[in-house]
Amino acid sequence: MATASQAVGFRSERGPILIALMMATGLVAIDSTIVATAVPSIVRDVGGFSSFPWLFSAYLLAQAVSVPIYGKLSDMVGRKPIILAGIGLFLLGSVLCGVAWSMPTLIAFRALQGLGAGAVLPVSMTIAGDIYSLEERAKVQGYLASVWALSSVVGPTLGGIFSSLGIWRGIFLVNIPLCLLAGWMLFRTLQENVERIKHRVDYAGAALLAVSLTLLILGALQGGQAWAWLSPISISVFSVGAVLLILFLLVERRAAEPVLPPWVVSRRLLGTTALVSLGVGAVMIGLTSYVPTFLEGALSTSPLIAGLALAALTVGWPISASQAGRFYLRIGFKATALIGISVTVAGLAVLTLTSAAPNVPLIAASCFVVGLGLGLVATPALIAAQSSVPWNERGVVTSTNMFARSIGSALGVAVFGAIANSVYANTTGAVDEVPAIMAASGAVFVAALAAGILTVAAVLAMPAVKPGEGRPRWEQPDPSGSEDSRSST
Repeated sequence: MATASQAVGFRSERGPILIALMMATGLVAIDSTIVATAVPSIVRDVGGFSSFPWLFSAYLLAQAVSVPIYGKLSDMVGRKPIILAGIGLFLLGSVLCGVAWSMPTLIAFRALQGLGAGAVLPVSMTIAGDIYSLEERAKVQGYLASVWALSSVVGPTLGGIFSSLGIWRGIFLVNIPLCLLAGWMLFRTLQENVERIKHRVDYAGAALLAVSLTLLILGALQGGQAWAWLSPISISVFSVGAVLLILFLLVERRAAEPVLPPWVVSRRLLGTTALVSLGVGAVMIGLTSYVPTFLEGALSTSPLIAGLALAALTVGWPISASQAGRFYLRIGFKATALIGISVTVAGLAVLTLTSAAPNVPLIAASCFVVGLGLGLVATPALIAAQSSVPWNERGVVTSTNMFARSIGSALGVAVFGAIANSVYANTTGAVDEVPAIMAASGAVFVAALAAGILTVAAVLAMPAVKPGEGRPRWEQPDPSGSEDSRSST
């Protein structure tokens, strides 16, 4: 009989699915880093310098608002058709981005890519939760997290190469073979036995959720940037978004099959783990957005060195994520997450204290420690949420967890950006630019530390549920190593 550890890996029976999930995750991971280095070349070719931030905002908006919808759909019709549809949308968006003739068309096609990414990432995590037992999932999460570590180096490098060769369109066209291969492997290897029943699709709820979240996230992303926080347009965007969100909540209370069931946030475990993910998203965006700027502006390091220092963050994450199972199987999800967030806060504290006299090795070491901590926070939080529900609820639970992380990133961008702009504006008039950049980035690190401390409170609020407690029958590990007959190799 194969042990759990022997059943996890590329040569195991489920190995082809794991490889396909890693490739699908890699599409999203590489795309999140490869575009930034090619922006100057894109602007020189198609123009629109003032609009280029929308290359990122449009993608983030489309991805964030579609995640909960895809999660619910995957519970209704199965994971396979949804992830294949997501890969297809990402492929179509990539091809269109590669032939875009202006900045507005490129932004629109980036939004289409985001709609594809909104399905790929959460459904990949859900499939991993379906086909691997509780004891195996931490190691699998380590494999998936390692994709982000590799992409943090490969993405900027490829982007720089394509940009230097004057073929920036290649950063999008390189997705074509990856999409085709990942889609083909999942089509061939992932078999599902989903009960085909007629569902009542919550179209009104999906539309209200998408529009309300688009407005609220748009207001958070553009507030203090494109318009003042208290300007009429800002107030209007937030007000309309809030009203539509209230209408969405009212609709969901009466919907036969709500796209985002109220129990997703009313259950203590699910609500607190979503808050933990929100905090993880905020901490991540604070470091990924400002560590490179800090090093390049304060120490005049090259973009490559600054990127490698930040890569230490995504190197530490998969190391601890792959070992998280050893902790939560012994001491429980909450205790493991508490250790992780404590390590995260310690790394953020060192980063904050040394920002006044920075050096590259110390910054990289701090990022590595933060990554180690986040791996021990994010993995048990996600697996605890997945393990508390049956198959037909796991998709919406996983997507809600990932959605919370996206919201944390969006709010983090807005809050940290406002802090940095305020400090920079107040400092740059009195001194030269370098101290102003150091002061602005230092203030962001303090804010990220505050977000980490608030996440400690969310972890403390988690119920102390140990693995196996309160799990449905089909969640119990079985000798075959596959815990759900509805998703198998």
